[in-house]
Amino acid sequence: MPFSPSLLINKERENKMANFLMCDIPEDMKTYLSYYGMNFSKKLYEFAVSNMRRESADGKMEKVKPMTAEELKSLLSKHKIEIEHNDLYNALYLAAMVKADYWGSSIEDEEHLAKYIEDTLCDVDAAEGQVLARYLADCSVGGCIIYWESMI
Repeated sequence: MPFSPSLLINKERENKMANFLMCDIPEDMKTYLSYYGMNFSKKLYEFAVSNMRRESADGKMEKVKPMTAEELKSLLSKHKIEIEHNDLYNALYLAAMVKADYWGSSIEDEEHLAKYIEDTLCDVDAAEGQVLARYLADCSVGGCIIYWESMI
């Protein structure tokens, strides 16, 4: 394979993220990352979504109803969007997050939901693992404790 500066930059970015993440983190989280990298596992996705709420029309907080994998695949296919297999739970997390935080405001329909998922997962200059990193930052600020051994 011929040398490409972009390959070097991407490898440096991955190494920086890995070194940053391996500093002072619990052993169980290191084990999780060794299995899934900076991606959601099914169990972590289910845990994350179980804590999502949105304000209903009458001002009450209600749980977000997550999409199934089949519903997501159908939605993306309808809009001619393909994602990699290892991005499935990242995409499901993004769909639930949109429904909790942006639905009916900046994202008003399923077409734009699908495009948001594609734009986020296919952002060429985004940090590796940006979806999980965002979730971990939210957990840190919000005081959410993740029992990593149960997420594997």
